[in-house]
Amino acid sequence: MTKYKVTNPATGQVEKEFPEHTDEQLTQIIDQAAETFATWSKTTPQERAKLLNTVADIYERRTDELAEIIGREMGKPVKQARGELGIVVDIYRYYADNGPTYLEDEPVEDAKSGSAYVQNEPYGVLLGIMPWNFPYYQVARFAAPNLMIGNTVLLKHAQICPESAQVMEDIFHEAGFPTGAYTNIYASNEQVADSIIPNPQVQGVSLTGSDRAGSAVAAKAGEYVKKVVLELGGNDPFLVLDRDILPKAVKSALIGRMANAGQACNAAKRIIVLEDMYDEFVEQLSEAVNKLELKDPADEDTFIGPMSSASAADGLHEQVQDAISQGATVHAGGDYDARGGAWYQPTMLTGITKGMRAYSEELFGPVAMVYKVKDEEEAIKLANDTPYGLSASVMASDADRARRVGGQIQTGMVYINEPSKTSAELPFGGVKQSGVGRELGRYGMDEFVNKRLIKFAK
Repeated sequence: MTKYKVTNPATGQVEKEFPEHTDEQLTQIIDQAAETFATWSKTTPQERAKLLNTVADIYERRTDELAEIIGREMGKPVKQARGELGIVVDIYRYYADNGPTYLEDEPVEDAKSGSAYVQNEPYGVLLGIMPWNFPYYQVARFAAPNLMIGNTVLLKHAQICPESAQVMEDIFHEAGFPTGAYTNIYASNEQVADSIIPNPQVQGVSLTGSDRAGSAVAAKAGEYVKKVVLELGGNDPFLVLDRDILPKAVKSALIGRMANAGQACNAAKRIIVLEDMYDEFVEQLSEAVNKLELKDPADEDTFIGPMSSASAADGLHEQVQDAISQGATVHAGGDYDARGGAWYQPTMLTGITKGMRAYSEELFGPVAMVYKVKDEEEAIKLANDTPYGLSASVMASDADRARRVGGQIQTGMVYINEPSKTSAELPFGGVKQSGVGRELGRYGMDEFVNKRLIKFAK
């Protein structure tokens, strides 16, 4: 029985199923990707840019259709789905517009004798392993820069997103990309480990997912000396440093934690508030969380719908109940919605302590945790007391103070006076167990590229 199926989280009903590829089919797909690389890598950056712009055009034209698909697959509210697609369009256009410049030869200005320059050359066939929480965006930030470089892409998407996975391949074909430049694969984890990563024609792997999945992929890739880019979990701090910014901080914390039903690696998972304004913040945020209404993701005015699956809700509920059983205080939610299944109440907890799973684990769902600290120093210490280091937000009316505090937080990204977000030109990635490497911006074209030195004698 196939594991690739569309199970509507709003209803629990299986709507479509997609057969997995056989080992023989995967071998043929990899061979085709390698064969296509031989010619695709020889095209000009301008030719590739034209095709990427066509991809962006198609995403724009089909936005409503594509938004509806991921609403059924993983429960994304339709307005947020359209917002995701807007970012996707920006990403493809960004690399179409800037990619040719980023690929230009780089002179080595301080070569001691003669002259030298560095070429930016395609790397080869790449495997992308992508998650379900932003089905189109996660793929775009991997595929766009690497196709621009001249690499070819194999894309294994999450098992709950098989329809959007297939439609993305269809879009590349519609845009005029050659067969094998971008190929969707329905593969098992065992096939990835045993057949795809070991294949000598596959040169690198990019994974966005859990730290557990990242460790497994990195170990297997390391066994075969293949480069990896890993964007893994986050337990991101959101610091509130003064009362003057309180109204904006409450609104930003609500959006930063609850958008996409809290299912974002860079969501505001740990909200850290100085004690002199803590009570006010807790009162205002709990009031806002309690007002959130779980609604059908297909409704235009829905902000928060079901989680991606019943199993995701079950895992989150275990973490919440563990915290409650050890003394955490519930200010909102804390349980399944009456509809059950993937429907989980927007939740707010305080009193989280080190013995609880919620202190050190990532809570991937609509659960806000608020911590009280006595001063700025304690806020920074708590922010860094996590194995993760993806992003952070610092809310303060004094920009210099916010910059100084943000500079002491061990993350790959810091946002001042706004929740962590994303944009085509901004590098995305973390440190510690949040991963290695960067995506987006010009840095997205510096990972899977051969920096080949050309040296001329004097």
